[in-house]
Amino acid sequence: MLTRVRDFLELIRFSHTVFALPFALLSAAMAWAANARQQPPIAFRWLDLLGILLCMVFARSAAMAFNRLTDRRLDALNPRTSGRHLPRGILSVTAVRLFTLFCSLGFVASTLLFLPHNPWPLWASVPVLLFLFAYSYAKRFTWLAHFWLGAALMLAPLAAWVAIRAELALPPVVLGGAVLLWVAGFDIIYACQDYDFDRAMRLRSIPARFGISAALRIAAVCHLAMLVLLALLAAVYPFGWLYLAGVALIGLLIGYEHWLVSPQDLTRVNQAFFHVNAAISLGLLVVGTIDLLV
Repeated sequence: MLTRVRDFLELIRFSHTVFALPFALLSAAMAWAANARQQPPIAFRWLDLLGILLCMVFARSAAMAFNRLTDRRLDALNPRTSGRHLPRGILSVTAVRLFTLFCSLGFVASTLLFLPHNPWPLWASVPVLLFLFAYSYAKRFTWLAHFWLGAALMLAPLAAWVAIRAELALPPVVLGGAVLLWVAGFDIIYACQDYDFDRAMRLRSIPARFGISAALRIAAVCHLAMLVLLALLAAVYPFGWLYLAGVALIGLLIGYEHWLVSPQDLTRVNQAFFHVNAAISLGLLVVGTIDLLV
C-alpha cells in the first residue's frame, strides 16, 4: 500500500504543490489581516485554514491526474516522458481515473468547511475543476496554453481570499496576476525541452511557434512583468519594507533562473524549474507573512 501511495504521489508530482500553495496561504494571511483590521474584527477560523489546505491539495491532485490521463499517449511517444507511470504501466488507467474522481469529490467536499457563513467556495468548486481540467487540452489548439496554466494557478490566491472574505478585491487580483505571469514564464522555459517533439506532433507551444530563443525572451518579459505586479501589490495592500526587500530578492532569483538556461544549453532547465521556483514561492510566503506580523 505504501508503494502504491508513493506511485500516486509521484504521478501527480506532489512535491510541486509548493508552487501554488504558498501563494494561496499568503493571500489567506492577507485576508485574515484585513479581517482583524476591520470594525468589528472577524475572528480567525481554523476550519478556514483546513479548508484552504484540503481544497488546494485535492484540486491540484485531480488536475494533475486528469492531465496524465489526457496526455498518456503523447507521453508514451515523448522520450522525456515515456518513463511516466501510465506509459510504463506502473499505474492502470482505471486506477488513475478512480484517483481523479476521488480527488475531485474530495475537493468539492472540502468546500463544505466554509459553510454556512460562506457558500461561494461550494458554488465555484465545479466551474473551477472544469477550468483546471480544460487546460490539459489547451496545447492541442493554442500556443497560449502556458498562460492557461498560469491562470489555473492564479486561482489559488483568488480563491483563498474569497474563501476568507466572501468577496473579491484588488490585492488578490494583483497577486494572482503576478502568479499567472510567473507560472507562464517558467512553463515556457520548461516547454523548450519539448521543442522538437511538439513541432513533430503539431502541438502548440510558444517555443514551437516562435523558436527557443524568442521563447526565452518572452519568458523573461513575463517574469519582469511579474516583478512589477509584486511591487505594485505594496501600493494596494499595506505591506512594508520587509515585503519589498523580499520582492528584490525574488528579482535576483529570477535573474539566476534565466542565467541557468540558454538556447544552446537546456540541461539545467529542471534545476531552474523546481529549485529556484520553489525558493521564490516559499520565500515570498515567509517574508510576506513576517511583514504582516511585525
